[in-house]
Amino acid sequence: MARDVESPDPLAVAIAPPPNETPNERWQREQREAQARRISEQIDEQIRAERQALKKRKTMKLLLLGQSESGKSTTVKNFQLAYAYDAFMAERAAWRAVVHLNLVRSINGILDVLYRVLPEHGSSSDPNARPYTPGPDSIAGPLDVDMDDEDEDREPTPDPSGCPLNESHRALMLRLGPLRKVQRDLERCLGAASTEEVHSGSGSAAPWNVGGWRPREFAVTTRSGWKGALGRVRAAGRLSFESSVRRQERRTEGAASDAQTSRPRATSDSYHQSSAAHDDGEADDLSIEAAAEVIASCADDMQALWSDPTVKSVLSKQGMRPEEGPGFFLYDVRRIASRGYQPTEDDVVRARLRTMGVQEHRIMVEKGTEAGCEWLIYDVGGARSLRHAWYPYFDDINAIIFLAPINCFDERLAEDRRVNRLQDSLQLWKAVCSTKLLANVQLILFLNKCDLLRKKLARGVRVVDSVPSYGTKPNEPEIAARYFRSQFKDISQRHSPVPRVFYSFLTSVVDTKATRITVATVREGIQRNNLKSAVFL
Repeated sequence: MARDVESPDPLAVAIAPPPNETPNERWQREQREAQARRISEQIDEQIRAERQALKKRKTMKLLLLGQSESGKSTTVKNFQLAYAYDAFMAERAAWRAVVHLNLVRSINGILDVLYRVLPEHGSSSDPNARPYTPGPDSIAGPLDVDMDDEDEDREPTPDPSGCPLNESHRALMLRLGPLRKVQRDLERCLGAASTEEVHSGSGSAAPWNVGGWRPREFAVTTRSGWKGALGRVRAAGRLSFESSVRRQERRTEGAASDAQTSRPRATSDSYHQSSAAHDDGEADDLSIEAAAEVIASCADDMQALWSDPTVKSVLSKQGMRPEEGPGFFLYDVRRIASRGYQPTEDDVVRARLRTMGVQEHRIMVEKGTEAGCEWLIYDVGGARSLRHAWYPYFDDINAIIFLAPINCFDERLAEDRRVNRLQDSLQLWKAVCSTKLLANVQLILFLNKCDLLRKKLARGVRVVDSVPSYGTKPNEPEIAARYFRSQFKDISQRHSPVPRVFYSFLTSVVDTKATRITVATVREGIQRNNLKSAVFL
């Protein structure tokens, strides 16, 4: 029904002065209205000022490049730790499953090597054991393009008379057998991006410069994978303290009951029953909690395995040094395997979870004069089969941090065993420097893993054996680092489309204190566009 046009306007009626208003009441009303107008105008002015500030504030876009396991994701964590600490701490608990996965992987990698050297290698001693394949962190000789791949991959026949492992080692290996299922379940809960799947093939260091190159397809989309997995397990991480207390209470009650009935104590074999519920559709957090329980029950055996001198001797002869690889936690096995464990800041930084595709990180600076400034950091997968995805991110980038691990001068790519890892980094750096689209982008080089370079040279590995051009220079980490730096600098000067300043830092990004200084220098330099050349060792 249409409103009568002659009826009064409801708004006018609402704001009309009350009838029979006295002069004093009118004065008070006008004062209140004036105060309300002043507040409204102040709010409007504040909104306009904030809008102007947002227009002036430019989001800083940073792209991290480098081969697989060069330290890109760890660098992102250092940015988060330094400038978005509250957000970093909010999701810290979710990394517990990742740290547990790293720990279990180290143990299973050791078990694979030990089963390989047993006289009955390949028999039914451990039907789930996988043959050991040297990874990118294994010691490899200098690049030899004429190498016969079949000879390289052929496994030596174990010598029964020379096997150093005894029956106690066999018993220890069998007790650790449930950790294989733990690894599979944690990988399933975290998603396909947690696996270390390697795609073979020669490919190219810079596929965006090669016409007609086509990558292998993956079953996981770019933006699924571990970031979504962290969200799924975050609730489990928050409840871990409460659940651990409840488990301890039940364990105490169960122990008293066992003592009365002489019932044998439950072992890690019960994990197979608890994890079976997951296969029937139970929530992932139940599998994560069950995995944490069996890890706790195997803590003593894991510690015994890693501290055994015979085991370390076998690993050394096989060229396997897990302590030099990413995501290594065996020195902290008792702390990490304890019930109620919560990751520390350093644990999260050291945790390894392979990046699939391109991960986007928005970091809002929380404190200081730049509070509210946003950094958009792109962390890209570094394997050769993933580098085709880099090129679309070259546009509209403020700076690129290129990470080159310099400890890998004697190692080979996991994707192509014919390619030396240091040479791959040099070729990749050359491709980035020579890309015309990046001519006006600041390139910042992190010569990373200087700590591992020191350890490698300290145990007698010689640079010249893998890099003949090193010549007669002393086999010292500082001199070797400067030599590698000169190679990257020479490439930058010779292949950049326009003259550019060479910015380099010698880093160990797992060292959060030292990296915080480097990150601060880089951040300020990028924002002011006046980054000074500096070298940290």
